[in-house]
Amino acid sequence: MARNKYDIDEELEKGFDFGKLKRSFVYIKPYKWFMIGALLLSALSSILALVTPTLLQRVMDIAIPDGNRGLLTRLSFLTLGAILLSVVFGALRGVIMSYCGQHMIYDIRKDIFDHLQQLPFSYYDSRPHGKILVRVVNYVNSVSDTLTNGLVNALLDLMNIVFIAVFMFAMDVKLSLIILSGMPVLLVVIFLLKNVQKRANFVLNNKSSNLTAYTCESIEGVKVSQIFNRQQENMEIYSRLNDVYQKAWFKSAYLNNAMSPITENLKQLVLALVYVAGILLISPSIEVGVLIAMATYSSRFWQPVVSLANIYNNFLKTTSYLERIFQTIDEPVDIKDTEGAKEIDNIEGNVEFRNVSFEYEKGVRVLDNVSFTVKKGESVAFVGPTGAGKSTIINLISRFYEPTEGQIFIDGVEIRDITIESLRSKMGIMLQDSFIFTDTIAGNVRYGKLDATDEEVRSACRTVCADTFIEKMPDGYETGVTERGGQLSQGQRQLVAFARTVISDPAVIILDEATSSIDAETEKLLQTGIEHILKGRTSFVIAHRLSTIRNCDKIMYIDKGRITECGTHDELMAKKGDYYRLHNAQ
Repeated sequence: MARNKYDIDEELEKGFDFGKLKRSFVYIKPYKWFMIGALLLSALSSILALVTPTLLQRVMDIAIPDGNRGLLTRLSFLTLGAILLSVVFGALRGVIMSYCGQHMIYDIRKDIFDHLQQLPFSYYDSRPHGKILVRVVNYVNSVSDTLTNGLVNALLDLMNIVFIAVFMFAMDVKLSLIILSGMPVLLVVIFLLKNVQKRANFVLNNKSSNLTAYTCESIEGVKVSQIFNRQQENMEIYSRLNDVYQKAWFKSAYLNNAMSPITENLKQLVLALVYVAGILLISPSIEVGVLIAMATYSSRFWQPVVSLANIYNNFLKTTSYLERIFQTIDEPVDIKDTEGAKEIDNIEGNVEFRNVSFEYEKGVRVLDNVSFTVKKGESVAFVGPTGAGKSTIINLISRFYEPTEGQIFIDGVEIRDITIESLRSKMGIMLQDSFIFTDTIAGNVRYGKLDATDEEVRSACRTVCADTFIEKMPDGYETGVTERGGQLSQGQRQLVAFARTVISDPAVIILDEATSSIDAETEKLLQTGIEHILKGRTSFVIAHRLSTIRNCDKIMYIDKGRITECGTHDELMAKKGDYYRLHNAQ
């Protein structure tokens, strides 16, 4: 089966980049005192847990042999108290780390989402949305535990190793050296596995991203799939991606879980050596309590060692997640305010394109040296074949893309010298995709002016003839709609989007196929409203129905990225050129 965009994996960074982990500390810093407190509680809990083997040794070697019931009782209560305090401190530490972890998730996800709001159209044009979604949700969830519990546990385990070593060497030096003898073996294993684990985790992330991307697109396009009876082909693609993901998961799991049996076997081997050495090699007369205490310390010593090995595995996975997260955050915002850009209070609506060229892909010109001037209040229509560059022109006016060459001016000021927010706030833009959000109908209209009153919402809907169908809805303007307006027809969605554009009362109006999905009768009624809206405003209209634009002040025919004709309807008809042929064809 042919490869598609969901089979294309993202590139793997070479090496284990601790820099990514270090960079993430910016999210830890606001909660450092909470984490220090949690570390202290963990340390106290660990120290109390380490006291119990010493107490047990005294029970075995002193209290029981001497028949000292008073000492036995005291040691029992001390042991119980140490265990209870250790549990309480551990529970408090868990509460604190949960608080820190959830706040870090919030902070990271907020930064990613804020950045995604600023990225230009070109970013979303070039990648499946599912691959963006998996970074915002899955990867952020995956890193939070490592950044909180992982770091604290790593420090705590290191402290525990030191504490246990002190207790061990204070009790018996030779047995302590035997317990430490497994460490060089473990370090060699970690060194041999780390690069293989790093790559396996990264491949797993790629396959998860591919699967999520295809799932998102399949859900969005399920109606089209059913119309063209594509379910079987879709299942084959999904099964293939799912199979590849499963294999990657198993390989990653095998490698990540390899540390646990290796360290566990080393732990048991060292424990056996302690018993053998204690009984046969060191001293046949060794006290039973000392041997049991050292065996306990051996188990306790290897617990943080095993934990550190697992934490290291998590760090490997986390760095691959962080790489994707920071890759998104570092994505350059190509469309942004230039230094010294000014806010504008009002726009008169004089627009000029001066030798503007544009390329979506390097070397492939969509617009080629386009120049024109539009005066305040003029209405301009762009017509021409599909792919000629009509929508690109209005996207450049709105500064959704930057010209490859040339300049664009609003009222004599280059648009790069105007803040993006103030520029777009003076424009009413209706693009081809009439996107409807999960909200009420009124909420979708109010998206164009968040502080609009109910009467302003109704007035905007009346202007575009949307009130007729809205008032027939179960809850009128408060009728809830789902994402992309599933309960509405295509024409109804377009009317709601039109009302959203109108309510902002813009100085410049841009309409890209604003009536393409509206029936002829409604369009005829709407035409009066459109003429009222456009009166006194500079407007740019793209329409394939030439009947809707014949009254425009200028009609520009665009073909292969150039303006081949410009004039009024009557002038272009008299010229009998491209526009004339298009008109007669309709």
